[in-house]
Amino acid sequence: MSGTILSTSIENDIAILSMDDGRANALGNAMIGELNAALDRAEKEAKAVLITGRENRFCAGFDLEVMASGPENVRQLVSSGAELLLRLYEYKLPVVMACTGHALAAGGLLLLSADARIGAEGKFKIGLPEVAIGMTMPIFGIELARDRLARNRFTEAVTQAKTYSPAEAVAVGYLDAAVPAATLMEAAKARATELAALQQPAFANTKRKERALTIRHVRDTLEIDSGTFDGANNG
Repeated sequence: MSGTILSTSIENDIAILSMDDGRANALGNAMIGELNAALDRAEKEAKAVLITGRENRFCAGFDLEVMASGPENVRQLVSSGAELLLRLYEYKLPVVMACTGHALAAGGLLLLSADARIGAEGKFKIGLPEVAIGMTMPIFGIELARDRLARNRFTEAVTQAKTYSPAEAVAVGYLDAAVPAATLMEAAKARATELAALQQPAFANTKRKERALTIRHVRDTLEIDSGTFDGANNG
């Protein structure tokens, strides 16, 4: 499958999803739709998923044009984004992220939703800057961060909106490793191959049990929290 903003290939049982909108790889309705379609395909044809971005840009967050287009459009987009993140978080196949550059806001949450995260070294920013730009973090974002980030860095990362270099992001918990950009895809494919070898359905069942409390809490609060998904309060 090939789209204008997402290309998908299957290599040695690994579904490789490459985001490239020609700009900052924002999560808009089209990107979310294409990612979901690619995940549908991967469930049938692959044993692991590898998601990557364009050079120097992994994902800059939700599409700012939509975020400025009115409360109903914002609620729809952020709710769709939350469902995508939850899908990745409980996806039955292993999910690896190859972080090619900046990963901010929803881009940071994409990293938190994956099973393994490898980033390119460089002068990139990774994190959740919502509070610094006047936006309230949604519950689903807070809970993904609570589950995946180092406990002693959680408050600075979420409530204090601190962003990090790739090396710092490893210590905080956004990434598992940072490698030279030239070797990023090789390292990410190797990790995806390792995870693809794990036995199913044992992997999927254990992953869901491991994350059940977070998933339940997010789903229990998603509808009421959606009332805060507007341009002044969320991103």
